[in-house]
Amino acid sequence: MGIDSLVGGTIWDEYSDKVTNLMNNPQNMGDIKQEEADAMGAKLIIADFGAESCGDAVRLYWAVDPKTDKILSSKFKSFGCGTAIASSDVMAELCKDKTVQEAVKITNIDVEFAMRDNPETPSVPPQKMHCSVMAYDVIKKAAGQYLNVDMESFEEEVIVCECARVSLSTLQEVIKLNNLTTVEQIADYTKAGAFCKSCIRPGGHEEKDIYLVDLLEEAEKERMLAGSTLGTDTANPVGDFGAMTIVQKLKATEKVIDDNIRQMLVMDGGDMEILDIKENGENFDIYIRYLGACNGCASADTGTLFAIENVLKEKLSDKIRVLPL
Repeated sequence: MGIDSLVGGTIWDEYSDKVTNLMNNPQNMGDIKQEEADAMGAKLIIADFGAESCGDAVRLYWAVDPKTDKILSSKFKSFGCGTAIASSDVMAELCKDKTVQEAVKITNIDVEFAMRDNPETPSVPPQKMHCSVMAYDVIKKAAGQYLNVDMESFEEEVIVCECARVSLSTLQEVIKLNNLTTVEQIADYTKAGAFCKSCIRPGGHEEKDIYLVDLLEEAEKERMLAGSTLGTDTANPVGDFGAMTIVQKLKATEKVIDDNIRQMLVMDGGDMEILDIKENGENFDIYIRYLGACNGCASADTGTLFAIENVLKEKLSDKIRVLPL
C-alpha cells in the first residue's frame, strides 16, 4: 500500500513530522560516483539489500578513507515506500563521519529513534518498523564488503525480534525470571512482538526460525517438569486430597489442570479431559482422555504424561497416578 493511499486515514497520524518531511525531502538521496570517491582519496562501497517481505530495497553508497576507515560521504537510493526512504535517509546521515567499525553498531532502533519528534512517541506505525530493519541490514552489508567479511559475522546473537533487536538469550531469560505466559507480557517487558508482529507466530510477513509462541511453549514445559508452574507455591493448596469427596477431588484436579497444564496442551493443538478418579489401595488413579493433537501424540504416554502426573502429585497428592484411556 502506498503512502498516498494512507492520507486521510488514521494511520497517517502515526508518522512523525520528521518522517513525513523526509519522505518528500530526503537529504542524503543520490549516489557517489567513482571519480568523486577518487577525488576524496576514498574507497567506494556500494551495497544493496532488499526486504523479501515487502519488495522494498535500498542501495547504500559509502566513500571510506582507507587510512582511517572513516566514512567521508554516505548516500542512498531507495526502491520502496516513503517510510523506507525516510529510514534510509536517516541511516545514511548516522553513518557520516563514523568509522566503518562504529557504523556497523548502528541498529534499526537507533534509526527509528532518530526519526522521532519526541523521545516518547514512535516515529512510524508498528507494521512499518521493518523499513528501519532494512536500513540496519544494508549497513552490515556495506561494512562486510569493506572489511571483506560476511555480514552475518556482525551478529553476535540469534535475534528473534528484528524490529526491537531482542535476542533469543534475552527472551529466554526474561520469560523464565518473570514467569511470562503470554505474548503481550513479552512485549511489555522487551518490546518483542510489539511492532510488525512477524516474530509472534508463523504467518507473518517474514518467516522466522524461532517464534515467541515457541519460547512460551518451551518455558511452560520446563515449568511443568519442574513442578512449579507460574511461580506458584508447590505446597498442597487444597488440603488433604484423600479426605475429599469424589466431587471435590474432581474439582481440585480440574483446577490444577486449568492453572498449570491445559495451556501447554492447547498451544500444541490438543487438550485433555478427566474421565474418572478411583481409589486403588493407597493410590488415586486419575483416568484421562487426550483430545485433539494430543490424541495419538508420540509423547502422550511418555513426556506429556510424566509432566501431567508430576504436577498433580506436587499440587494434590504424591499418591496420584495418571492413566490415559
